[in-house]
Amino acid sequence: MKTVLDIINLGKTYQSAGKTLTVLDDINFSIADGSTNAIVGPSGSGKTTLLGLCAGLDRSTTGSVVLNGVNLNQLNEDKRAQVRNQYVGFVFQSFQLLPTLTALENVMVPLELRGERNIKARALDLLDKVGLADRGHHFPAQLSGGEQQRVSIARAFSNRPKILFADEPTGNLDAETSEKIVRLLFELNQDAGTTLILVTHDLELAAKTQRILRIKGGKLVADEKTQA
Repeated sequence: MKTVLDIINLGKTYQSAGKTLTVLDDINFSIADGSTNAIVGPSGSGKTTLLGLCAGLDRSTTGSVVLNGVNLNQLNEDKRAQVRNQYVGFVFQSFQLLPTLTALENVMVPLELRGERNIKARALDLLDKVGLADRGHHFPAQLSGGEQQRVSIARAFSNRPKILFADEPTGNLDAETSEKIVRLLFELNQDAGTTLILVTHDLELAAKTQRILRIKGGKLVADEKTQA
């Protein structure tokens, strides 16, 4: 099976007050193209740091990250940004929408960065898919939390990402809204054939993926296939 992400002997340390703080230690795994995966673990276990390294938002101290055949550790920040823009989508707990842009404009941003054509039509289609066809002219502050997260999901899928990273995507939402967002995320993911990697505290959500990677104290302590 083709892999879309290979994590090899990955480590991340920080220098703090003259001491070396190890956040991630010798992590190894590969992610199959088109699969759904969850990274779980207690607070402070290194989950979000790992996600940032996998997505090329940060550089590891040791080891390597190979995303769609590209070794991110050999690239400078500009080149890593190009790879992210080409292959990666993001959904964050805090939505990360640009407050001065409408919902429609927020979805159009990644497409504009790629210099694509007919971007308004594609953005409108994505807003329609997330059930917000009539809210495109609203600004983030005029939308509920659940609506903002739906806009961010539409934006994440706008550049047809090879791999989608979702960091606690339901962390700021109530149970009912969370359920709708999760369903939407998995439906869009299946339609697009995208690889999904979720970081979550929610074990029920993790169980909806095909595979759960457990991180504890900066180490990968379990790698389990689920019934999903």
